[in-house]
Amino acid sequence: MGINVELLEQGFQLVAPRGEELVERFYERLFEKYPSVAPMFKHASMAEQKKKLLASLVLVVENLRRPDTLRNAVMELGVRHAAYGTQPVHYDAVVENLLAVFEEIAGPSWTDDIRAAWKDALSAISSIMIEGTQRRTSGQSSSPGSGRAA
Repeated sequence: MGINVELLEQGFQLVAPRGEELVERFYERLFEKYPSVAPMFKHASMAEQKKKLLASLVLVVENLRRPDTLRNAVMELGVRHAAYGTQPVHYDAVVENLLAVFEEIAGPSWTDDIRAAWKDALSAISSIMIEGTQRRTSGQSSSPGSGRAA
């Protein structure tokens, strides 16, 4: 992944102190703007979903300097999301939504450069997760695990 680690870390530092608010707003906005994804969460505990999303964001940031570890973890997220019915179009919605919520939470400190770095990183992560999804649907991976990650 060709990403600007420093800008990603800087951006995450802007939103991390408000992590619970961030994930609350993420799902609120996701269901408002993309109501077609709501049925995917019908049987999910939203409290657990929010914890998993925040944990996934922390996992990404903590492994930015370990690209192989990050790639493997993100690939496994994609494998698990395949079991939930996640489609490639859903990743675009998540990226758009997450960027909007990051900007909303960070306020004027969220610069164009930070946004661009996060957009690039989230696009790369989406591609890797979709690759994991394709492996799952083609039977190239092990069991999907339990519980959604994001």
